[in-house]
Formats: sequence, structure tokens, C-alpha cells
Amino acid sequence: PAPAQGLIKTSRLSAGLADELVGEAVAAGAGIGYAVTAIVVSVDGVRQAVLRGDGAPVHTLDSAYAKAYTAASLVPVRHEKSTKELFERVAKNPSTTTSLGNLPNITFTPGGITIFAGQEPIGGLGVGGAPGGNFDDECAEAALKKIADQLK
Repeated sequence: PAPAQGLIKTSRLSAGLADELVGEAVAAGAGIGYAVTAIVVSVDGVRQAVLRGDGAPVHTLDSAYAKAYTAASLVPVRHEKSTKELFERVAKNPSTTTSLGNLPNITFTPGGITIFAGQEPIGGLGVGGAPGGNFDDECAEAALKKIADQLK
């Protein structure tokens, strides 16, 4: 149905749940020996929660944000659920999205996961700092599983 009087309603994580999610992601990284940063953004790419783990390098603030931003803004449009899926598709056929790499804050590096409430994308979680995006992705997946029951 058309929005009433031009209003669009959107959902996002509460501040408490966003804080819990970044905490779980950083704890997952620490649990496997990596100092990571985790960032949650709304579906519009606005930072909601940021946690830089002990010892996480400063550049992880930017990499985690780019992963979260990409997961919130680009990944759902491509009918994927993570920057890992995007990375795998681009690796097979680079010409399909090469120009997107020139957009600000877009990355094809694993470690960003779209946050869904039911079937609706409501934001993104990005993790950066492990020695490889596959480990960042594992931390993000583990964290999202911990709060999955609160997203229904």
C-alpha cells in the first residue's frame, strides 16, 4: 500500500540491541584471538553502535564501517545477505559490479552482514580487523546468531 500522507516507516535496531550486537561481534573476534572493530548501521548507513576491541588497529573503524554500509545499502539490492556473498559473486564475474567499487564506502570484502527483521532489511553489521575477511564474516555471523530471536 502507498504510504499515508507521504510518510515512510522504517525499522532499525534499538540502541541496546545494537550495542549488544557489536559487543557479541568483538567478543567473537577475541574468542578466536583477533582484535576487531564492529559497527552497526541503519538501513540508511547511519552509525548506531561502534565498538573497537582492545588492540584493534585504527583502520578497522573505516573497514568495519564500509562493510556495514555495503551490507545495509548494496547487498539487499543484489539479493544477497552479506558482503561475503557479494565478494564470491564478483570474484566469478568482476565486470558485473566493477563500477560500484568507485562509490564511497562500498567494499567487496567479506565481514558485512545485512540485518533483517523478518524479510525486511533494517541495517548492517560490519566487522574488521581479523587477518582475512572470512574471519571477520565468522565474527559477524556468530554475533547475529546470538540476537536472532530478537529480530522476529
